[in-house]
Amino acid sequence: MAVADRPSKLWTVTDLAGYLGVPVGTIYKWRATGEGPRGFRVGRYVRYREADVQAWLAARRDPE
Repeated sequence: MAVADRPSKLWTVTDLAGYLGVPVGTIYKWRATGEGPRGFRVGRYVRYREADVQAWLAARRDPE
């Protein structure tokens, strides 16, 4: 499999919090209330796809 064909690395809650510049607790709160980006469980861990995070951000962009 070529490097370009590989799926991107999944983000942890800590990765996502760092990317967005918010506390980890905020990510968990958003997850509990359904406000944050779509994530999924891998065993007991929560993971995020970069594409899902980007789509979530795009949907929250301020109108021009």
